[in-house]
Amino acid sequence: MKLKKINSTLQENLSKNGLLEPTTLQKKTFGTIKSGRDVVIFGPKEQGKTTAMIIAALQRTERPVEGEIATRVLIVVKDKFEVERLMEVFEAYSRYTDLRIYGVHDYTDLDEDKNLLSLGNDILIGTANRLNEMFASAGFDVNQLKMYIIDDIDIQLRNRLEPRLHRLSESIGKTQRLYLATEFVEQLDMFADKSLSEDAEWFDFYDDDEEEEDNE
Repeated sequence: MKLKKINSTLQENLSKNGLLEPTTLQKKTFGTIKSGRDVVIFGPKEQGKTTAMIIAALQRTERPVEGEIATRVLIVVKDKFEVERLMEVFEAYSRYTDLRIYGVHDYTDLDEDKNLLSLGNDILIGTANRLNEMFASAGFDVNQLKMYIIDDIDIQLRNRLEPRLHRLSESIGKTQRLYLATEFVEQLDMFADKSLSEDAEWFDFYDDDEEEEDNE
């Protein structure tokens, strides 16, 4: 996949999995996400929002850092099935990197989750409920956290998970935030006001101007 200054190992893994050309969404958001700014993305499923998120997470981590065991990217997803799906995709796209990627959800064993994370983790994928439980009971180390990502934030806010998502955000403190949604929901404005930096970039791939540019 041809993206400016993408990690060479990541680029090779993407190509081996059939991702040879980026979508418009992936191409237009990659540089801004890589810059470290907070980003919100609205777009249809076929534009590859989740893939853009995975690319961003792997680009940011690249490889394990010697001596560091704390999570560097935290990804909140809507349910157990999405945790399991993303774990499979991350495994395929992170080959030869030795990145430590772990998934937790409402049906995993909390004590085992905490023990495994204590051995070292780079990317943690989980549901809002389980991650809140871990933060409350484990003294979760956020000192090395580089990204806080919420995938399908529109669905999670509609499912009344805003208090849990906000509690996680407050616990984390200052780090880059990336929110991805298929459609706009009213709760997002309030959530963004509470959690995003003032210079956050919003991308709307339903916008007429975007469509016109794509057709040129």
